Amino acid sequence: MSNLDRQATATVCGGRGFVVAEPVRELLSPRAVRLGESTEVRRLLPNLGRRMVGAFAFVDHYGPDDIADEPGMQVPPHPHMGLQTVSWLHDGEVLHRDSLGSLQTVRPRELGLMTAGRAISHSEESPRSHARFLHGAQLWVALPDAHREVTPHFQHHADLPVVTAPGLTATVILGALDGAVSPGTTYTPLLAADLALARGTETRLPLEPDFEYAVLCMSGETEVDGVPVLPGSMLYLGCGRTELPLRARSDAGLMLLGGEPFEEELVMWWNFIGRSHEEIEAARKDWTDTSRFGEVRGYAGDRLPAPELPPVALKPRGRVR
Repeated sequence: MSNLDRQATATVCGGRGFVVAEPVRELLSPRAVRLGESTEVRRLLPNLGRRMVGAFAFVDHYGPDDIADEPGMQVPPHPHMGLQTVSWLHDGEVLHRDSLGSLQTVRPRELGLMTAGRAISHSEESPRSHARFLHGAQLWVALPDAHREVTPHFQHHADLPVVTAPGLTATVILGALDGAVSPGTTYTPLLAADLALARGTETRLPLEPDFEYAVLCMSGETEVDGVPVLPGSMLYLGCGRTELPLRARSDAGLMLLGGEPFEEELVMWWNFIGRSHEEIEAARKDWTDTSRFGEVRGYAGDRLPAPELPPVALKPRGRVR
C-alpha cells in the first residue's frame, strides 16, 4: 500500500531515543487518510511521539467498508525501498501486482509479504468482482542496514501456524509466538499475530521482555492490560513485559505487534525508507526519471507520481524515557 499523502514530510524514526524501556499504556489515536475514491484508512504509525514499534514503521487500519457498489481499493503502481510490506485482511480480497511479475490475490488470514529491498514497485486493487466488505491492515517493516539492499521478492502464505487457548485463536503472521513460527521471511527479531477472542474471554499471552509491543484493535471491544481499546486505535505497551492480560468485552479481533527496538535511525518519506535525505532524494528522482523500480504490468491506469520532496529532511532528536 502507498502513502498517498501529497504533502508527505520526512520523518526520522528508529534509534533507542523513542523506546520506552518499561511497561507503559500509551493509547494512540489514528489520523484519517484518504486512499483512492472509496477507502479511508486510519494511520497509527508513524504517530505524534511514537514512530516505530520494533521494526514496524507504518501501520494503517481500514474498514470494514461496504464496497458492494464501489471500486474498493485502487492503489496505482508506486515504488518502495528499504522495507517490507505486510498485507493482512479480515474481509475482502486484494489483488497484488509487482514489477517482478507477481500476480496474487490475497484473501482473509493469508499473508502477502513483499520485500522491497533495493527497489520494487507494485499496485494493489480490489478485484473487479469482489466481496461486499473490505477490512484489513497494512504494515511496513523497516529493513536493517545489512539487508536493505536485498534482492526484491514477494511471498504469499495461505496457511499460517495457529496457537489456541480457551476463547482465543492466535494466527502467527510473522515471527514466533508460544513456539509457533511463521514461514514469512524476517530480518530482525519481531512478531505480528492476529488474535481472535470470543466474548468474555480472559487470557494472558506470553511475551518477550526484550521486545517492545503494541496492540491494534481491528474489531470489537477489548481490555488490554486493563485499558479499553476500541476499533481503529492502538495501545503502545513499551518493553519489559513477560505476559499480556486480555479481556474481551465482545467478540473481538486484535493485532499484536512487537520486536526488538530498532537500533538504527532512519529517514522515512513517502514510500521510501533510507538513511539520509540525499538517499531519499535520489530514490524520488529514480522513480521519476529511470527504470530502477521496474514496471508493473497489467494495471489499468497510470502509475503514481511522486510528491514534492521538502528541501531539508526533518532531523528531530529522539527522547529518552
